[in-house]
Amino acid sequence: MDSVMAAGNGRHRVVVLALDGVYAFEMGIPPRIFGAAQDAGGQPLYDVVVCTVDGGPVRTDAGFQVMAEHGPEALAEADTVVIPPTAGLCDGATDGALSPRVAAALARVRPGTRWVSFCTASYVLAAAGLLDGRPATTHWKEADHFRRTFPRVALDEDVLFVDDGDVLTAAGVGAGVDLCLHLLRRDHGSAVAHRVARFCVVPPWREGGQAQFIERPVPEPTLATTAATRAWALERLHEPLPLGELASHARMSLRTFTRRFQEEVGMPPGRWLTAQRVELARALLESSDLPVDVVAHRAGFGTGNSLRQHLRAVLGVSPAAYRKTFAGGGPAARAAPVPTAPAR
Repeated sequence: MDSVMAAGNGRHRVVVLALDGVYAFEMGIPPRIFGAAQDAGGQPLYDVVVCTVDGGPVRTDAGFQVMAEHGPEALAEADTVVIPPTAGLCDGATDGALSPRVAAALARVRPGTRWVSFCTASYVLAAAGLLDGRPATTHWKEADHFRRTFPRVALDEDVLFVDDGDVLTAAGVGAGVDLCLHLLRRDHGSAVAHRVARFCVVPPWREGGQAQFIERPVPEPTLATTAATRAWALERLHEPLPLGELASHARMSLRTFTRRFQEEVGMPPGRWLTAQRVELARALLESSDLPVDVVAHRAGFGTGNSLRQHLRAVLGVSPAAYRKTFAGGGPAARAAPVPTAPAR
């Protein structure tokens, strides 16, 4: 694990801090995703609790109140703190300063704790000084205001989430799910993350550098989509899969296929294919002792050198180093963070 383990049962403790006006859906993401993670023996990998700044109830955006089981004392026992967004911009942090009650609660968090924000909860991390000089993201709609309020933050509003090691920020609703699955993968490998994604019936992986879906038109239902071709390609990642072959399978011209793929997925077909191949290579490195050249062939990279280049570009490590991290069925050390925004 990449942060201090909770005392007692030895499980990593995730503490969700619900502020007044919290969005109910986002508040429920960490308990749902981390709470579904189990080891090979069916034992939970995380303890997940929800707390408030004073132990009292908080309003949600959905017309009901939440009475959390814990007060701010839970933050002192956290290995990961997750802050969901609120209606408005998080308890006064819009002017760049935390309210005294929130500041007092956050002061309980131990050094070395991992911080996570969803959507505009990035305002809380920024107001606490945790994002100064660091890359981060927030909801695209608030990007200009955020940048004016926190000029020392290296904001990138064009990505789904940013992993900067011990501080991670997600852009919006669905990106919170993506970020939690990313953390499962970082902590325990692809197999655990995929099992949880399947159980929760959500996509198992979208890379953090994928663009936010900003005012992108949804294709008309009567029009053909690229979904079937994407599913077809995932079964053939070991093959070359040139763009022309993909367009032909989709029964579209190259121009139409490329445009529609970008609209639906948020990135060009070639970049998407590379991302899927990296993910397959990671899974093979974690779950098998196949030689690197064989992993490269099965993932569609052709040669071990090509795989090394792509894995180092995405994760900053070699295939051998990545495999060593997951030796023995679990990470022996922290997996390298995904870059803020991979080359587009």
